[in-house]
Amino acid sequence: MNDFIYYSPTEFVFGRGVEEGVGAKAAARGFKKALLVYGKGSVVRSGLLDRVKASLDAAGVAHVDLAGVRPNPEVASVREGIRMVREQQADLILPVGGGSAIDCAKAVAFGALYDGDVWDFFCGKAKVERALPIFCVLTIPAAGSEASSSCVISNDELHAKRGTNGDAFRPAVAFMNPEITFTLPPFQTAAGVTDMIAHICERWFSGVGPVPVTDNIAAGLLRALIEAAPRVLEDPEDYDARADIMWAGMLAHNDIAGCGRALVQGGRAGGWESHGLEHEMSAFDTSITHGAGLAVIMPAWMRYVWREDPSRFLQFALDVFDIEPIDGSDEAVEDAVTAAIDELQAFFVDMGMPKTMGELGLREEDVDAIVETLRATKGDVFGAFKKISMEDAKAIYLSAFVDPALPALDEDEAEEA
Repeated sequence: MNDFIYYSPTEFVFGRGVEEGVGAKAAARGFKKALLVYGKGSVVRSGLLDRVKASLDAAGVAHVDLAGVRPNPEVASVREGIRMVREQQADLILPVGGGSAIDCAKAVAFGALYDGDVWDFFCGKAKVERALPIFCVLTIPAAGSEASSSCVISNDELHAKRGTNGDAFRPAVAFMNPEITFTLPPFQTAAGVTDMIAHICERWFSGVGPVPVTDNIAAGLLRALIEAAPRVLEDPEDYDARADIMWAGMLAHNDIAGCGRALVQGGRAGGWESHGLEHEMSAFDTSITHGAGLAVIMPAWMRYVWREDPSRFLQFALDVFDIEPIDGSDEAVEDAVTAAIDELQAFFVDMGMPKTMGELGLREEDVDAIVETLRATKGDVFGAFKKISMEDAKAIYLSAFVDPALPALDEDEAEEA
């Protein structure tokens, strides 16, 4: 176990109807005016936003709205939120939504206290050291933003999607009511579960060997998600399964699944290769849902890199899927690892996630442009489990256009195709 620093300051208010206590909690902490940050209508149509506003009104906490935040939130919304905070003198940032609304709110929270442009934080010109307080009401379990030190924002002008990290913008309070997720469409539910699994796997394959306590936490979370997801897809109002997914999504990304696995004390475990590869896909085409992109690219990354440390993949196969090699031969090891990756990808597909890049609407001729934005974001080489060059990245992207379940074509067949 490597040295680490674990910090999780968020207060969690979990259960039925907890959103009705937002105002009282805000007033008790002395807040006077909240900037409400939300998306394009579901929180309005469901009545959730009205309940949150009624709670604020009853507690005497004023509020103003930053509405219309899109999936893959764009920096223009962040800049508008910063302007509103300064003009309205809001002292609390209150996103009501999923990871997109929360990440937009986080960027507003630290951008409002910065004299320069907020994009400076996403291109390495500035480091987050302080932020306005954040409460959040979670509606889509997926990104884990309700407790994480991560914030990802898109810049359409630059065709870029970049993240920054900082403990200063971890939410102070997260209100988590599983009932709110009953009406989530199956696709969003599945994309969210995929994102959670990716958060855990990024830490599992961090370039560090076994860390038994952390590994057991991670494997337990993965098994819980794999067990709960089919239940909610069959019965969207299965409260216990929804609760398991909502809580697991937070634990997947608040760093507990990476304790002792970082290469540097105080750093985050893992090289986040799959996330890095996917971010450029959904920056290239902002209609690509992050979780759906991960369902395609993470198995492709796994197939490309597993030989760097087969033992780590064998542990994953055993702890998550009860798969182990029949003997110690290279062939048996490859069969076990491949079977585990196949199982993971089959789980994604069974939930309704795509399997290939083509299903996302991408074309092989798009890959060069995607690789160039990846280079601009990550440099010539990135990663922890295996250093990924831009040539490696291109190979991974191209491999993800091919369904691994289909037999490979020989040269003559390929030419005919």
